[in-house]
Amino acid sequence: MSEGGLKSTMRGGMPGSGEGGRNAAAAGNHAAIGAGVGGSATAPKKGLPPLESVWREAKDLIQEHRGRLLIGLLILSVNRSFAFVIPYTSKFFIDEVITEHNNEHMSLFILVVAVACVVQALSSFALAQLLGVAAQHAISDMRRSVQEHIARLPVNFFDSTQTGVLISRIMTDADGIRNLIGTGLVQLIGGVVTAIVSLGILFYLNWKMTAANLIVLSTFGIGMAMAFKRLRPRFRERAKIQGEVTGRLGESMSGIRVVKSYTAERREALAFTRGAHRLLRNVSTTMTGVSAVTAFSTIIIGVTSIVIMIFSADSGMKPGDFMLYILLTGLMAAPIIELASIGTQITEAFAGLDRIREVKRMATEDAEDAQRAPLGEIRGQIEFRGVNFEYVPGVPVLRDVSFVAPAGSTTALVGSSGSGKSTLISIAMTFNQAQSGKVLLDGRDLSEIRLRDFRSHLGVVLQENFLFAGTIGENIAFARPRASREAIRAAAKIAHADEFIEKFQEGYDSLVGERGVKLSGGQRQRIAIARAILADPKILILDEATSSLDSESEEMIQDGLKSLRHGRTSFVIAHRLSTIRSADQILVLEEGRIVERGTHEELFAANGRYRQLHDKQFKFESNRYINPGEDFTPEPEQPQPPNSLTATRGRMM
Repeated sequence: MSEGGLKSTMRGGMPGSGEGGRNAAAAGNHAAIGAGVGGSATAPKKGLPPLESVWREAKDLIQEHRGRLLIGLLILSVNRSFAFVIPYTSKFFIDEVITEHNNEHMSLFILVVAVACVVQALSSFALAQLLGVAAQHAISDMRRSVQEHIARLPVNFFDSTQTGVLISRIMTDADGIRNLIGTGLVQLIGGVVTAIVSLGILFYLNWKMTAANLIVLSTFGIGMAMAFKRLRPRFRERAKIQGEVTGRLGESMSGIRVVKSYTAERREALAFTRGAHRLLRNVSTTMTGVSAVTAFSTIIIGVTSIVIMIFSADSGMKPGDFMLYILLTGLMAAPIIELASIGTQITEAFAGLDRIREVKRMATEDAEDAQRAPLGEIRGQIEFRGVNFEYVPGVPVLRDVSFVAPAGSTTALVGSSGSGKSTLISIAMTFNQAQSGKVLLDGRDLSEIRLRDFRSHLGVVLQENFLFAGTIGENIAFARPRASREAIRAAAKIAHADEFIEKFQEGYDSLVGERGVKLSGGQRQRIAIARAILADPKILILDEATSSLDSESEEMIQDGLKSLRHGRTSFVIAHRLSTIRSADQILVLEEGRIVERGTHEELFAANGRYRQLHDKQFKFESNRYINPGEDFTPEPEQPQPPNSLTATRGRMM
């Protein structure tokens, strides 16, 4: 394998110096993943953000959808107002019909109750529809906002974060806000208002009994507040565990061929089971807490009933007033009891907002683009001027790198694995920023140019290319979605991809499968080359672009690549030195430094490191089989210590 091409930069962990640092970082990431799913290690705990800051996020969300929420409150007010009809109707029914045997208003009582029930049913339906749609709009907007923000984060964020975790942030965490914008918050407000109105009437009917019940209900409220304070971090942890389990499951499914090849099905099942059990323990804990609150609410209802019995014995209340008091007590207590479920929903929503807030506070890589100058047309000259770079402080990966790649020229990078080739390319693509020195585009500092403008001029063919689960035509047209079918065919023809595409029954409409699994490695590579050709970039990155091709295909495609490079500033990472003889300049890197530079003929004649690489590679290719894409670049020769026996003989002589 090569230095990993750009895939180590785009997919690896936080690298160290060269390949060894990247591998160590990747091992650290795998260990963290295993710890997250299996629970074998303890991750450092982060404190929860203050509730006030999360509430500010919630207020912004509520403010954005205030129109629907206000209409919802209006409908809820109508609903709750008619809720008082039945208690008062019951009072008059008992006092007049049952006690006084006066049936004069019997039909009126029935009509009033029927109308109240119909109004409550219709208003409940309208409320659910209105706020349900509002909640789905809010969820959709939040998901879109989070996805847009995450997509603009620096590449190293994706290097150290599982895909499943990111999907959980976008899909699952945003789903919880339905309880803020949906019926949860409105029901909470409506319940509180109903409870306050009922409390006022209850004090009017019997203030002593009401004061005693209020003390009981206050005890419940305090206990519930303490319970949800403890449950909030549990809900937050649940979302984290779900993300970790989803991430590991996604890796297992994506790498199913590797899993099956090494008969690791049971091992993967065990890893998933451990994660599922962690999730189960968390859910069990939260369910226990919520169940305890619900059980406590049942006790409160019982205690309230006892208080009413004690105080009503000598209260002198009429039967109708007593019935009114009981029904109004229910109207007052019901919203407080409902807080057990509504509070759970809102706590979940706050936990999701916690995690979303964490992501949205991260600075995007184009955060300063608004202050940067637009790019406009470019010639494509790239210059590195004294560039130094470190992944880990104190471990330099690039050291004082300086060179000029004139517009329209081809610059090839060669060297041992870990010499810094891919890091240099990642800096040229603005995936990483140099700690010191400058990278210039047509004489302008890249750090002062809008990233989107610059990257719109880039075309990339990596050693391990990614295809999306769509059609062949859609993948070729990824950089230019509105390209005509004729333009797509022309690009495929240059890349010699049309030869196999036309053999498929569906042609350019053939599905490639997830990550292009239905195509061979060489076919995927040619699709990627066609994609770069169609993009028509000013700056082209080729990372072992022919590594997955057999000798016959490679020979056919070299002409296509030569046409592709014509008039474009091209950077080529190659270990097969025979593929870069036509480069305008070749940079030889070792330990992050440019040790040689020149054309193939100049470097070959100089009899230096490049000549050493060339000669040894020729011997390797002559004497042993080389896998496509394999890194067979010889390491620099190390001075050998003198043979101890020879040294001893020398002293004896």
